[in-house]
Amino acid sequence: MLSNQYKFIECRLEQGVAELILNRVEVHNAFDEVMISEMIQAIESFASNNQCNMLILRANGKNFSAGADLNWMRKQAKMDFEQNLTDAHELAKLMHVLDKFPKPTIALVQGAAFGGALGLICCCDIAIANTRASFCLSEVKLGLIPAVISPYVIRAMGNRQSRRFMLTAERFSADVALTHQVIHEVNDDLDAAAAPFIAAFNANSPQGMAWAKNLVSHLENGVIDDATLDFTSEQIARIRVSEEGQEGLNAFFEKRTPTWKTAKSDPQGAQ
Repeated sequence: MLSNQYKFIECRLEQGVAELILNRVEVHNAFDEVMISEMIQAIESFASNNQCNMLILRANGKNFSAGADLNWMRKQAKMDFEQNLTDAHELAKLMHVLDKFPKPTIALVQGAAFGGALGLICCCDIAIANTRASFCLSEVKLGLIPAVISPYVIRAMGNRQSRRFMLTAERFSADVALTHQVIHEVNDDLDAAAAPFIAAFNANSPQGMAWAKNLVSHLENGVIDDATLDFTSEQIARIRVSEEGQEGLNAFFEKRTPTWKTAKSDPQGAQ
């Protein structure tokens, strides 16, 4: 299924695999307020769609995204503080809804991924780039900072490396991005590289994956105290007695396929 309701993105949903495709090839998929709004709409729509099991973020053309659109930046330069704040909140919302997407997400990156594009990549659960990919946090060259995307970039790269790349605004390669945990794999066949992850997601409990994402998010600060112990104990207890948790345990002991995997392998269930 291909949706044509958007101007700057394309959306597909086939056999449980949703795709959000950046489609402003003429400006290297740079995004503006319209494209940001469309991405938010698409992500929220897929999040609430029971036929969607996972989301792949990718782009048409030679480059993933050049970051902020130049005309959009010109508008921002003429905005007052309140207008800029409203504008920034929309980009922050985009990063948030992608980061909190309740199903697995994969970013497939080719060519340049600059500025805000790096934030999108770091919001995804898995990121794969081709050997031609390059990355840059170029904001300080313009007298700006990568503020809205910084929580996600710092979480991925760590504080030490983030300081370097945010301060130097240097361009770095896919291999460097791999070393610093921006991406998980370098492969020139992005679809082939994504296939094992898609297969793994299709085999797993949808509820289990959603709860696992929430668990990791909840524990991001690294603090292990009594509240942490209570939270993790409650989470495992709740999921054990849930309908899907019971189904998974019973299927394992009864040596049969769990219902969620059976449903996904049924062509009629993927319509």
